[in-house]
Amino acid sequence: MSKFSFANREQWMKEVEQEHFDVVIIGGGITGIGTALDAVTRGMSVALIEMQDFAGGTSSRSTKLVHGGLRYLKQFEIKMVSEVGKEREIVYNNAPHVTHPEWMLLPIYRDGTFGKYSTSAGLRIYDFLAGVKKQDRRKMLTKESTLAKEPLLKKDGLIGGGYYVEYRTDDARLTIEVAKKAVEKGAKLLSYVKADSFIYDEDMIIGVVGVDQFTGKKINVQGSKIVNATGPWIESLVKKDRIIEGKHLFHTKGVHIVIDQSIFPLEQAIYFDTPDGRMVFAIPRKGKTYVGTTDTKYHGDLRNPVAGLEDKLYLIEAIKFMFPDVQVQMKDIESSWAGIRPLIREEGKGPSEISRKDEIWISPTGLISIAGGKLTGYRKMAEQIIDAVAADLKKRGANIGPCITKHLRISGGEFEFPTDYGRYVEEKTEEFIRAGFSHEEAYSLASTYGTNSEILFQLAEEIEETEGLPLFIRLLIRYSVYYEMTMTASDFFVRRTGALLFNIEWVKKWRKPIMKEFESIFNWEKELVERNNKELDKMLMEIEQVV
Repeated sequence: MSKFSFANREQWMKEVEQEHFDVVIIGGGITGIGTALDAVTRGMSVALIEMQDFAGGTSSRSTKLVHGGLRYLKQFEIKMVSEVGKEREIVYNNAPHVTHPEWMLLPIYRDGTFGKYSTSAGLRIYDFLAGVKKQDRRKMLTKESTLAKEPLLKKDGLIGGGYYVEYRTDDARLTIEVAKKAVEKGAKLLSYVKADSFIYDEDMIIGVVGVDQFTGKKINVQGSKIVNATGPWIESLVKKDRIIEGKHLFHTKGVHIVIDQSIFPLEQAIYFDTPDGRMVFAIPRKGKTYVGTTDTKYHGDLRNPVAGLEDKLYLIEAIKFMFPDVQVQMKDIESSWAGIRPLIREEGKGPSEISRKDEIWISPTGLISIAGGKLTGYRKMAEQIIDAVAADLKKRGANIGPCITKHLRISGGEFEFPTDYGRYVEEKTEEFIRAGFSHEEAYSLASTYGTNSEILFQLAEEIEETEGLPLFIRLLIRYSVYYEMTMTASDFFVRRTGALLFNIEWVKKWRKPIMKEFESIFNWEKELVERNNKELDKMLMEIEQVV
């Protein structure tokens, strides 16, 4: 079994040029990675290239919920609510270490978007369509019960609330865990390799020319089928094709802000409507409260979207509207992130009205592209893509198995039942404590990495605590590099730990010794050290900037 390690990257770069793959995937977000896992578990040979880090785009910039899309009921997208609702449960079953049940409160106001009876009926339909288990079905609350759940809510006009289950996740970690399982099954995944052009046999695409973003070296990756799962970059990749044909995308930006709970002491996750009729989440997480999202047209840099003044002010006003006793100001925003949604254009519809449904199309040259969709539905999207690939490969005599990802536990989530996760975390926490970690560190390791805790135990025995850098942090670094293909400091701070978003003071405190550790592991020269520091400086400035 190959380790998902930077140490294997150079060898994989050589190997992908020597092999002809059944499927070559461009795009290392959750859709592309999920597609790689589906394909490799059906017996296909798979290569994937991604121009940034895995989950470097939209897949690390969502609301961090595996949710069924309650608001889509208002748009009568019944099929999508049903399908995504059921997929929500599948994601939880296969990844309980990165997907956790989160009771959501929907406050109901006299003049609000949702009425008491329409909310009750809507949530009942929602539970039915999503196949929600009996113990997790919606409850309707009185005004008093609603305020007991969250005393900060606006009291004027409040008449009750709907209480229902969604699932909280770490989108980037979910993507990485799916990637680790795909590699375990035999897929070759390469980050920081940008698709530069296509290779043709007459008028059919048979491969991709990739460029290593570290060295500038070009590699040819050839395959029977080429999948374009590049999210916001789908159209730009389609334009590299000989015959330009496909859907037109509509990019919208979603922004989230993070506030310390000393300022916004939210106790309960809330889904509320704003004065302009949109819906916004406010969610407590590890001593912070994050709020989002916006939904506005976007025409800027796809690689580096940021939260601007207007975005932040909109969310602050939404907080003040629903939580009038919370005195939040611009200076209280500790961190923020912005993500781009690659939606399929629908004439006459605004950003919030466009469907989040996914759609697959195949160009005359054979390029398979997928756009739209939601984080929650990644597995189903992957299944649909590989169904199309398999049908053609079978015509050529290939022996392709059925889709098995519906019941396939991803890396770290290999429990018989998701309910085993809690007991497992308790047991492993005690083991990590006996190994010398604090309770907080031990719980963090066991709960974050799930059944991969065994690897962390072994790794902890091999490394020593150095002056200025605790064993816990060295363990996080070593595991991320040797088992999760971390290649840069921002990979670690943003997508492997989430610290830049939810624990920015920790980043500032440990940044220098962590950078030295990376320098030692990768044997970085001065130029690479400076490049990593500049990238981190830029991210810190953008995240903290009070415009």
